[in-house]
Amino acid sequence: MRLLLDANLSPKAVGAALRDAGHDVLALAEDATFEGLDDSDVLALAATEGRIVVTRNSRDFAPIQREWAEARRPHAGCILIWSLDHSRFAAIVAGVQRVLAARPQQDDWRDIAVAI
Repeated sequence: MRLLLDANLSPKAVGAALRDAGHDVLALAEDATFEGLDDSDVLALAATEGRIVVTRNSRDFAPIQREWAEARRPHAGCILIWSLDHSRFAAIVAGVQRVLAARPQQDDWRDIAVAI
C-alpha cells in the first residue's frame, strides 16, 4: 500500500516497520520540505500521490475529512490513531497492518477513514 505518515509518527520505528512489511511509505518527518505543512495540505498531498494518510492528529483530521466529504473532494483514505500513544510503535504498526489487511486493495481506501 502507498502510505503517508504524518509528521507526528516516527519514520524510524513506524515507517521502517511498514516499509519492511512491503508498503511504500512517505514519512513527512524525513523530509524538511514538509516541515510545518498544514493538515489540509497533508491530506491534499496524500490525495495527489494516492497515499493513505496515517496520523495521530485525529482531532484535526476528522473535521477536515468531513469538510472534504461535504465538498465531494476525494482523498486516498485515512487511518486515524485515536487511542495509542506515539511511543507505542509496535501497537501502531500492528493496528495499521490490521486495518490494511481488512481492505487489501489501495482503491478500497478511497474516501474512507478508519480509526484505530
